[in-house]
Amino acid sequence: MSVPYYGWEVTYDDDTPFTELGAAQMPKDRGVYTMYHGTSVAFARLIIANGIQQSSKGMLGKGVYVSRDRKKAERYPLNWPDSDRVVFELQVRVGRVKRIDKDNHPLQYTWNAQGYDTAWVPPKCGMKAVPSGLEEDCVFDPKRVKVVGIVKADQAVLSELRSLLATKSGESTQCDDDGARDVCAQCQRKEQHGLPHTKQLCWGCGQNICPLMIKHVCKKV
Repeated sequence: MSVPYYGWEVTYDDDTPFTELGAAQMPKDRGVYTMYHGTSVAFARLIIANGIQQSSKGMLGKGVYVSRDRKKAERYPLNWPDSDRVVFELQVRVGRVKRIDKDNHPLQYTWNAQGYDTAWVPPKCGMKAVPSGLEEDCVFDPKRVKVVGIVKADQAVLSELRSLLATKSGESTQCDDDGARDVCAQCQRKEQHGLPHTKQLCWGCGQNICPLMIKHVCKKV
């Protein structure tokens, strides 16, 4: 007797799955999140070529300034023509997270020295440095930030930038803290570098899947 196949859904009890929360939810320690970074066209080319770099200063000190709120990234660079703005989609491994939610917070500039990897400013927290009230994150180590796509750019440069990014992505691989793991494109869980997860075709719908995916629902049965 044949049994129709509809897919599955599982819950993991560790902290490795790729996670996407709303901007108002505090990122969990050691989670991996989709975030965004706004820059100019010229700097976008440099980021693609050389990787994203620390800002030397800012409301949270040194670090890479990003946000889970795309609207926040789309505002940057401030006072810049929209035709010269680019918004990158990122995959960010936040590590240990510190909430900074008021002006003159005792760890506003020293959170990394206290053992934190990312500082998180929640939306509408009232800090004067964030008049927009939109969520913001500062990641100290640029190696925790991987550019995975371009979600906004002027049509005159969009194809060029995406082509540059695709070429660069084929040359390098982003690893985790010990430099030995990548992230599986299907399940978004960490995999040993050089030992990718075994992919297979779903016998219900024929889609390429990873057995460690949190959820898979057949598009057709």
